[in-house]
Amino acid sequence: MQLIGLLDSPFVRRVAISLLTLRVPFEHEAISVFRGFETFRGINPVVKAPTLQAHDGTVLMDSSLILQYVEASSHAGSLLPREPAALLGALRAVGLSLAACEKTAQIVYERGLRPPEKRHQPWIDRVAGQLRAAFSELESDVRSHPFDASSSQALGQAGISAAVAWFFTQQMLPEVVAAADHPSLVALSRAAEALPEFVAAPHGEGTVARGT
Repeated sequence: MQLIGLLDSPFVRRVAISLLTLRVPFEHEAISVFRGFETFRGINPVVKAPTLQAHDGTVLMDSSLILQYVEASSHAGSLLPREPAALLGALRAVGLSLAACEKTAQIVYERGLRPPEKRHQPWIDRVAGQLRAAFSELESDVRSHPFDASSSQALGQAGISAAVAWFFTQQMLPEVVAAADHPSLVALSRAAEALPEFVAAPHGEGTVARGT
């Protein structure tokens, strides 16, 4: 399988770390949806990261759908719990994390792609409020029920997604979401970033470390 997209995308990074955790073999193609648009379009005409090219050439997109397929097809197990109550909590954490990633990306694109004179500040303020709300809820949940950060497997999908989301936002918009107000997420991120799977797939434009 091939995973296409840059690791500066939290959605791509979430998939990469999950595949490494599950020990699923894959190749990583670090192609930008901006600078590598034409190359990316040759693989996936929709040009959406992450993209997964399956063994038979089928192209999938959307990080959650990719992970659902990988877990079903690889027999490597799942990073989500099976027991309903635990699953409910994990899915809530994943949902909050993905919402935070989406809102961070919206602000980054608004600032980076739209001319200053065409930016709509009330919209930016609204999205920033949604972003802070997502992390406030996630901080409260993590404080009440801390993740086991002894390994990526122990973190599970909920912990991986939360850690990736927090690191992404702190890299891109630290002035919007104050680290001082989220000590539980700061501690989670610090512990997660030291794990082998996170180290092998660092935030940025590089590729997943070979041999992992």
